[in-house]
Amino acid sequence: MDTGNIFTIILVLIGVAIIFSCAVSVNQGYIYVVTMFGKYQRIMRPGLNFKLPFLEQVYKKISIQNRSVELEFQAVTADQANVYFKSMLLYAVQNADEETIKRVAFKFISDRDLMQALTRTIEGSIRSFVATKRQAEILGLRKEIVEFVKDQIDHSLEDWGYHLMDLQINDITFDKAIIESMSKVVASNNLKAAAENEGQALLITKTKAAEAEGNAIKISAEAEKEAARLRGQGVALFRQEVAHGMSEAAEEMKRANLDTNVILFSMWTEAIKNFAEVGKGNVIFLDGSSAGMENTMKQIQAMMVQKANGK
Repeated sequence: MDTGNIFTIILVLIGVAIIFSCAVSVNQGYIYVVTMFGKYQRIMRPGLNFKLPFLEQVYKKISIQNRSVELEFQAVTADQANVYFKSMLLYAVQNADEETIKRVAFKFISDRDLMQALTRTIEGSIRSFVATKRQAEILGLRKEIVEFVKDQIDHSLEDWGYHLMDLQINDITFDKAIIESMSKVVASNNLKAAAENEGQALLITKTKAAEAEGNAIKISAEAEKEAARLRGQGVALFRQEVAHGMSEAAEEMKRANLDTNVILFSMWTEAIKNFAEVGKGNVIFLDGSSAGMENTMKQIQAMMVQKANGK
């Protein structure tokens, strides 16, 4: 092989190398930043791109996909309680515009420096928020903490070319002594609530029992009142019928020219008989002499006359 052929082969190989060095394939989800002589030149988007061989260099490969990182850090509350956080941060490049890609490429030397700045910024925001709260409030402020952090770091992230998509606080814990004391407080509050509920239940039970007893007494009194009224009506009707019967009997005896005192005597004997038959052992004192009977008859006659005059 002569020298000319060798030279030709070398030129061909050099040409192939130059062509391959000019072609750059950019994967989907990435954007390449190209510099020339150390100065920003342009960006390459996904697909086949070409660059000037030996002059243009791929300075940095920027991923525009979502990124996530887990953070663990400690904060101190206003009442000097240690709080331990575990959180998940989701962020991404703000957009694929050239100016945004330039900020992402040149704000930090490396991704490690970016993560350090991002982590410290979030920790500082959470610590400043927690420092104004008491430990008893922290567990109920997850949403407020996230919103506070987003408000604090959104501007910084936009200046760096990034956007905070989500911040989740997965776990909030305290020192063991604080957790034990919180458990005791919860247990004592539960006991207190149970005692109050039991007292309320007992009060309701006694109140309902008193109301029921009062209603029963009221109903009984109403029933007794009604019974007394009915008994009074019965006695009055009995007396009315007796008086009516006696009046008719007396009229009949007058027309037959008989002494009406026979009626009174009959009533006297019937009364004594009824006492003897119906009595339950009680002692009833009656004047059984003729004078006593006469006195009783006069009283009955007076009642009959009074009734007749009233009629």
